[in-house]
Amino acid sequence: MPAMPRRRSILLAAGAATATAATTAVTALPAAAAERQRPHPARPLVIGHRGSAGWRPEHTAAAYTFAVQAGADWIEPDLVPTKDHVLVVRHENEISQTTDIAKHPEFAERRTTKTVDGRAVTGWFTEDFTLAELKTLRAVERLPLIRNRNTVFDGTQHIMTFQEVVDLSRALSKRYGRRVAVFPETKHPTYFRSIGLPLEPELVRVVRRNRLDARECVIQSFEPSSLLRIADARLRLPLWQALGTTGGPYGHTATYAQMMQPDGLREIAEYADWIGPDKSSVVAPSALLADAHTAGLKVGAYTFRAENQFLPAALRRGTNPNDFGDTFAEYALHYGLGVDAVVTDFPDLAVIARGQWVGDSES
Repeated sequence: MPAMPRRRSILLAAGAATATAATTAVTALPAAAAERQRPHPARPLVIGHRGSAGWRPEHTAAAYTFAVQAGADWIEPDLVPTKDHVLVVRHENEISQTTDIAKHPEFAERRTTKTVDGRAVTGWFTEDFTLAELKTLRAVERLPLIRNRNTVFDGTQHIMTFQEVVDLSRALSKRYGRRVAVFPETKHPTYFRSIGLPLEPELVRVVRRNRLDARECVIQSFEPSSLLRIADARLRLPLWQALGTTGGPYGHTATYAQMMQPDGLREIAEYADWIGPDKSSVVAPSALLADAHTAGLKVGAYTFRAENQFLPAALRRGTNPNDFGDTFAEYALHYGLGVDAVVTDFPDLAVIARGQWVGDSES
């Protein structure tokens, strides 16, 4: 693990700013150049984004199980709190798009508008419900117009707690004979701190209660202040600094663009082991990947999806934005560049592509 954080001037300064989006240039690296850059790393990790969000409603037991069956090395639960301060797994604390709460008349009066990280959001929020109340809801597909196939699972899956995801990951590790890590993300940690429901203390408690080690858990956040609080708890777990393409972490003056410069990367390396940039941020002519490795950081790119609308224009097939494009070419590009991990909605496809790249039996 890196040394405990010393310099926090850039990362903990209050305020907000904007940055230029990273360049997307999927055609900038010819196949021959990719082959020359292949040696690092030999076998990048495949991380199931919200489980396997391309094939099952996100953050459900079905999504996590399918991800592990497909060969994912880690599974990602996003963490938000309930009213009684239990960590549950939802991408956002507003749950109208991912649950059937609109069909529950007993909760109609709790629909409201809140300001979350400076943005007005209307709907129903996990922090206004007890765990028992949330357990009466069922998950639904978040993108039904894009992933209509997943709506067949609507209503079949419960809302999970972080503890249940830990239990599931261990059960699946035992079933498939390999260790599967959990990769929790603290969502809107500054906001939850402001309303008296801080994420970090409960996350630390779950980690300690389950005696999770560095092979079983890696913690991520877009907010450095959240990761620094985790670092101060001395859990001896790897930390992952997620990076956006515009602006900066909420409540910080440093932009993501500044954090991705050599000085910013060296500062991140004082408390974290990984950076997680958008996949567009690592393609040529970007020096981010090389600079991060020089700083001693591993790089996990996000988020890989198979549908045309999420692929670079050069890799799209046909005109339907929801049809699958040449996703294998995109994986091959990033594996060739030398990313240490890919975060993907389709872990099965990432595993197949990795097998083709490293020439092992998983393909």
